[in-house]
Amino acid sequence: MSHARQHAHQHAQTRTRERRHRLAHEAARLMAESGIRDYHQAKLKAAERLGIFDDASLPRNREIEDALREYQRLFQRENVPALRQRREAALRAMEFFHAFQPRLVGPVLDGTADTRSPVSLQLFHDDPDAAPRFLEQHRIPVESRSRRLRLDRERMADFPVWVFSAEELSFDLTVLPLDLLRQAPLSSVDEKPMKRAGIAQVRQLLADEEILGYERGSETD
Repeated sequence: MSHARQHAHQHAQTRTRERRHRLAHEAARLMAESGIRDYHQAKLKAAERLGIFDDASLPRNREIEDALREYQRLFQRENVPALRQRREAALRAMEFFHAFQPRLVGPVLDGTADTRSPVSLQLFHDDPDAAPRFLEQHRIPVESRSRRLRLDRERMADFPVWVFSAEELSFDLTVLPLDLLRQAPLSSVDEKPMKRAGIAQVRQLLADEEILGYERGSETD
């Protein structure tokens, strides 16, 4: 009897894994094709489409992010130059905003950016008016918004966001106090400290990409 129970348990686990895999890939497809940015929303929509409603089968956000990267690599080759374009533009913007110790965050950093993705930067200053003043001095027209970030497991806070267009791309700048330069807010993907890259790291990322592109080109010659 115990052997039968063990077999049934293993079968149930396999089925749950398969459903998680299917849901992760369907959620990734929805994000890639319809421009959904919210992992939770994509997950629920995928579950509804596939008729899978048990919580154990819901994939983690990180599984969806991995599936999204794979989907883009296979079916959206146009994202490769779009990602490169945004990373190069991010570096120029970071050099422009260097006084604010900028950090690149989001899809342009993690590699899931597509042709619709904005370049998302975090700027750091204890005076919340310093960034809009700087933008005004350089005659850059902006829209103001706000973004809620999770600082740790207990605390959330709203921060000013400044949105503008340049080089036919959208940029959004979240302005944070200097103490958040040391302790990154938590990622909405996995609730771990957000991945961020400074100017030197973005330069290195672009250099590594160039080497990889050259190597791939050599392989196909």
